[in-house]
Amino acid sequence: QVQLVESGGDSVQGGGSLRLSCVVFGYTYGGLCMGWFRQAPGKGREGVAVIQSAGGTRYSDSVKGRFTISQDAAKNTLYLEMNNLKPEDTAMYYCAAVQGWPSLPLDPGVYPHWGQGTQVTVSS
Repeated sequence: QVQLVESGGDSVQGGGSLRLSCVVFGYTYGGLCMGWFRQAPGKGREGVAVIQSAGGTRYSDSVKGRFTISQDAAKNTLYLEMNNLKPEDTAMYYCAAVQGWPSLPLDPGVYPHWGQGTQVTVSS
């Protein structure tokens, strides 16, 4: 059973930076497509960035150039480096995983495994 545990959320001012982490338990990291998603109050969950364990990344247009997704297979950990944060980045951030998926889907419906979320709040 894949379990995901996020951390790193915080309250920051606009223009600031944060790094989110997601540790994978119960599964060897290889063969996973993993992603970061977010959900703001009153809105649906949206894909932010995804990465294949073998390499390859994809970003939503709203975060491209500001956010970087990365992974450390030795630590079974996924990261999201967020720079130049904006108030519109305020949301609960979730990591998610799917086994054996060949592409880089930003559609949250593709992912069966989810963490509990970590809150990011950006003030203006």
